[in-house]
Amino acid sequence: MPSVREHLRNGSIVRAHWRNPAGSSKQVGLLVMFGLAIFVFGSKPMGGAAPVEQLPGPQSTVYPIKWPGWDKPVVVPTPTVSYPIVFPSPGSGQ
Repeated sequence: MPSVREHLRNGSIVRAHWRNPAGSSKQVGLLVMFGLAIFVFGSKPMGGAAPVEQLPGPQSTVYPIKWPGWDKPVVVPTPTVSYPIVFPSPGSGQ
C-alpha cells in the first residue's frame, strides 16, 4: 500500500495516510469474504459424520497392599534448611 505524505490540496492540509492501490478493492473484498467464510464454516461442526462415542475415563484402582501405619500416619519432622546447623556446646570453648 502506498503512503501518501502530508500535502496542501485546495487550501486544505491533507494528513499523511495509507491508500489502497488502484484496482485493489476487488481483491480486498474477496479477501474479506474468504476470511469471513473461514470464520463461519470453521466455527461450527459440519453434518454428515457419525456421532462421536464418549471416550472411556480412568477407572479407580484398588491397591491391596497395606503398609505398617497405613491408617495412622506419623508426622515426621523435616528440616527447613538444606545445610547443617551446628550449635556450640558449652564445653567446647566456642
